Amino acid sequence: MGVDYYKILQVDRNAKDDDLKKAYRKLAMKWHPDKNPNNKKDAEAKFKQISEAYDVLSDPQKRAVYDQYGEEGLKGQVPPPGAGGGFSGDAGGPTTFRFNPRHADDIFSEFFGFSSPFGGATDMGGGSRLPSGFPKHMEDIFASFRNTTGGEGGSGGVPRKAASIERMLPCSLEDLYKGTSKKMKISRDVADASGRPATMEEILTIEIRPGWKKGTKITFPEKGNEQRGVIPSDLVFIIDEKPHSMFKRDGNDLIFTQKISLVEALTGYTAQVTTLDGRNLTIPINNIISPTYEEVVKGEGMPIPKEPGKKGNLRIKFNIKFPSRLTSEQKSGIKRLFTSS
Repeated sequence: MGVDYYKILQVDRNAKDDDLKKAYRKLAMKWHPDKNPNNKKDAEAKFKQISEAYDVLSDPQKRAVYDQYGEEGLKGQVPPPGAGGGFSGDAGGPTTFRFNPRHADDIFSEFFGFSSPFGGATDMGGGSRLPSGFPKHMEDIFASFRNTTGGEGGSGGVPRKAASIERMLPCSLEDLYKGTSKKMKISRDVADASGRPATMEEILTIEIRPGWKKGTKITFPEKGNEQRGVIPSDLVFIIDEKPHSMFKRDGNDLIFTQKISLVEALTGYTAQVTTLDGRNLTIPINNIISPTYEEVVKGEGMPIPKEPGKKGNLRIKFNIKFPSRLTSEQKSGIKRLFTSS
């Protein structure tokens, strides 16, 4: 199986970006080589492993290949599931995925602004000084962060983080069945290189995976307004499911209700269903259809996100239209039929 990146970061397999970020922050600070001068070699190996795990799991493309093929597939260039961005192939050759791990210090710098918050240069390149032009208030934040991690000054105060901003993201059942990308334009206040306030516009791409349920949260860490002494808020999109004209969702199953006549209920019926991805299903039903009867079509429900390739079931229910009145001839005819059977 190779290395289990989920175990390394101590997160479960459906961890979101926010969970990964929190786990990386905690473990990277604990195992940074400068924090472990007495067992620097072991800490450096652990630090690199944590960084590699975060690099893979925080990148949707790398994570998809890893989830399907494991570490060997990621590094051994196993053909990925279907072609897509980041994949390449020679004419006639197998399609391959290029895995380019990022440097551990680069990832750490993205989080904390420099490669070591503990003073002194690391053995892996880079020192503890802030990059030139880094806003002064960020320096203050990192100074207090150093104090809380056993550096000089004892227990300094950790900067407050602004409350998360939550927005509903309405999705059609088709979107949640097939998966899709939605683009959102955001505008936020930031500090430029000299610390002056500026407005920045950004397009966020929200990748919606097949089978996601209502209430699923997609977190974009620290995309709120920047202000002195406060960590920007996370921007959280919450999946909402729009009602559908034909299908109702029940967990991983889809329910389709078909109107039929009493004659069809008693003599047999063929249901025609157009799926959410546009296929036409023909389902012959030879059983007598009672008002509580349900025809189950295996594997034609919603995709199951934790089990790629698997789907729930399509459950067809029936709304039987009974005649409002019968003539005496019809009544006697029905009686004859049922007594003779």
